[in-house]
Amino acid sequence: MTETVNNFENKIKIKFKNKTLLSRALVHKSANQTNNNEKLEFLGDRVIGLVLSQKLYDLYPEEEEGTLDKRFAGLVNRKTCCEIAWSIGIQNYIITGNKKKINKNDEKILSDCCEAVIGAIFIDKGFLSVKDFILKIWKEKISQSNVTKLDAKTKLQEYSLKKYKKLPYYRMVDSSGPRHNPTYKISVSITNSLEFIGLGSSKQIAEQDAATKLIKAKGIK
Repeated sequence: MTETVNNFENKIKIKFKNKTLLSRALVHKSANQTNNNEKLEFLGDRVIGLVLSQKLYDLYPEEEEGTLDKRFAGLVNRKTCCEIAWSIGIQNYIITGNKKKINKNDEKILSDCCEAVIGAIFIDKGFLSVKDFILKIWKEKISQSNVTKLDAKTKLQEYSLKKYKKLPYYRMVDSSGPRHNPTYKISVSITNSLEFIGLGSSKQIAEQDAATKLIKAKGIK
């Protein structure tokens, strides 16, 4: 185990004062039901959350909380943590009960171990050191972080549910034209709003048009 710890220290370029911490961070519970990485994983998860949320706050000062939250979710989900773990070679050092060879399908084992290593670094080296380490290994993911642009109906629904705890109300106003080329007229309203009319060649398009007009009128971002 000492050799494993030393090799991993060299890999991540961090020397531990207390090597037992790193040793435990690499032990999956299938290998040891008592002395494993679960508590360090718990801690590391919180440390990662703090560091990355602060980074996003600094990078995007004009963005609303909801948008920052979507960026954050993409950076800390299991798939991303698994990819980070793989990028620093954790798969070669994890100790499991069945001594199986870890592969990229072992997302939970990899992501949990990544969080545990972060927790161990935090305890041994302090916040500034672990912050530098996290920002270094997440650098590419942070630069790629993006938010899927919401369509108007989804954006309006999220706004209405958050502010009023109610869904937008859509109403069919009229449909006209031949069957092969119809025009639909649909209204939408939310609590304390006027009705806005949307037009389209399908009900879905008309609803999107109506939602777009309401969003624009109320200045919903």
